[in-house]
Amino acid sequence: MKKIKILWTDDEIDLLKPHVIFLEQKGYLVDTATNGSDAISLVGKEDYDIIFLDENMPGLSGLETLSKIKNISPHVPVIMITKSEEENIMDEAIGSKINDYLIKPVNPNQILLAIKKNIDKDRLITQKTTSAYQSQFMKLGMEINDSLSYKDWYEIYRKLTYWELELGASKDNTMDEVLTMQQNEANISFSKFIKREYTSWFEPKSTDKPLLSPGLLKDKVFPLLKDGKKVVFLLMDNLRYDQWKSLEPLLNQYYTVTEEELYYSILPTSTQYSRNSIFSGLMPSEINKLYPDLWKNDDEEGGKNLYEEEMLKSFMARYNVKTGLYYEKITDVKFCKKITDNVKSILNNQFVSIVVNFVDALSHARTDQKMMRELANTTSAYRAITKSWFEFSPLFDMLKAFSENDIYLFISTDHGSIQVNNPVKIVGDRATTTNLRYKQGRNLNYNKKEVFEILNPQEAFLPKTNISSTYVFAYGTDFFAYPNNFNHYVKYYKDTFQHGGISMQEMIIPAITLKSK
Repeated sequence: MKKIKILWTDDEIDLLKPHVIFLEQKGYLVDTATNGSDAISLVGKEDYDIIFLDENMPGLSGLETLSKIKNISPHVPVIMITKSEEENIMDEAIGSKINDYLIKPVNPNQILLAIKKNIDKDRLITQKTTSAYQSQFMKLGMEINDSLSYKDWYEIYRKLTYWELELGASKDNTMDEVLTMQQNEANISFSKFIKREYTSWFEPKSTDKPLLSPGLLKDKVFPLLKDGKKVVFLLMDNLRYDQWKSLEPLLNQYYTVTEEELYYSILPTSTQYSRNSIFSGLMPSEINKLYPDLWKNDDEEGGKNLYEEEMLKSFMARYNVKTGLYYEKITDVKFCKKITDNVKSILNNQFVSIVVNFVDALSHARTDQKMMRELANTTSAYRAITKSWFEFSPLFDMLKAFSENDIYLFISTDHGSIQVNNPVKIVGDRATTTNLRYKQGRNLNYNKKEVFEILNPQEAFLPKTNISSTYVFAYGTDFFAYPNNFNHYVKYYKDTFQHGGISMQEMIIPAITLKSK
């Protein structure tokens, strides 16, 4: 293992000889200098891992030396050591991009801690994270096996997401395969749970059931409106819980999270079904019955989510929510600038509802475009691209503008997605739906052990296109493929992100309430 090389510059370096010896006994290589000019000369000749720099030296000051060192080696960590605690000196040093500072007199353990914090930090975090996950692995496995309720699955998914993010941040992939195996194991058990429980949630006497798509606005947004709060509802299509967790630190600068909950998307976990259900407060078959002009079945031509505003207004009227409504669907985020420039007038309405389709568009682009496949070839990369886009997007600027007002921001989604890799054969006629994670049609031919089938759509409040319509859903990382041209089909869709079926990533999704700071 390469030894860490240190440069320590201090005009009283002879008095610090015991500290230097201490570091050398710990295995570090230490060069010393008594003035800024010598330090700059050494930095030009040697590659140092970290530099300790006295702030108060004759000749070039520590700050002047720091500036010249950064010109030569801009990325080397520099720890400023000073006798002065004057605020202006600290501000100037920090503004000059020091990594840390220490106040004299320093002891050896302070120096050692600074080295570990700035050099060994990633290695120590990785080591601790890997060890912590290993110690939790068996316990988490037992919890997966024992999960009997929808609330249990909230906690399982939260924990798996936590470890996915922690291990991803540790920059060590030694546990990736183990985590993936445990996620797949969890999805197998989750699929069994959904197969066993899902239709029971719609029985008239059912009380122990989760919050589902039709109840999202009624339970989470309408109470705020009735309490006189201004609410901005942002629905980010296809936003997974792990993607939300990556965006959260960015929003924390402007908003306080008052409630972070998870809820269940209805089946199919696709925009047509779940989003229409959210904005209408109804299940799909109920929409089809009450508003036949607003609902389009899978086999009908035309857009399937064209009437969300009309559904929302009707929903509000049914629940006596008498507030001004501003509704916008953003398919081009450049349109966010128009909203940003008109925030004050838009907030004359108590309720602002905005749908953003970017994450879903990113998912489809990743399927269709080779470059996007390469950029987002893992869930970690997919998450990173989502965060990077959001951070520099007009959408983020729009949310910053809203935060300057006294509002509640409610962020949610209609469904998530999962990276699929296991093809499951299915046969259907031309009228069968094209979605890779669910199929609706008649005379479907499949292996019943490989799918969740709903033979009577009315049990799950799903519309029927004909008298013999059935629905089948793919589990976990499965996706449906037709036998004809099977190999080409599998090659094209394998490892793409899809939605419509049964997995934690698709069904268990975020419902976040934030308050502007």
